[in-house]
Amino acid sequence: MAGDDPLRYYSILGIHNDASSSEIRSAYHKLALKWHPDRWTGSKTDDNEVKQRFQQIQDAYTVLSNDGKRLMYDSGFFNPLDDDEEGFGDFMQEILSLMEKERSENEESRKAELQKMLLELMGDPSTKLC
Repeated sequence: MAGDDPLRYYSILGIHNDASSSEIRSAYHKLALKWHPDRWTGSKTDDNEVKQRFQQIQDAYTVLSNDGKRLMYDSGFFNPLDDDEEGFGDFMQEILSLMEKERSENEESRKAELQKMLLELMGDPSTKLC
């Protein structure tokens, strides 16, 4: 859901997927200063590209700086185009935070088991829960 490349937001900020909060913040500030439309010193013909790049940086930071959204993004359940009228995002955030708490013991097998149970609960992923 987060796009074809699951690490897209990380690559936009130029960081690894295990980056700390301070590394995310630092990368964001550096790029925001460089690409901010009001501070752009390059060619005026690049205005649309600059605005688009700055928006991508903003979007990446908004998701990666929020622990809940980042967890959903890393798990493949975050969709920035979904308006989430039914609270599905909150539900998924809660499920994923519970999964994160359980991660310390036997990480890989437990995660796969919880994901399988979640997918069974969801049924057909192309339909929304009511």
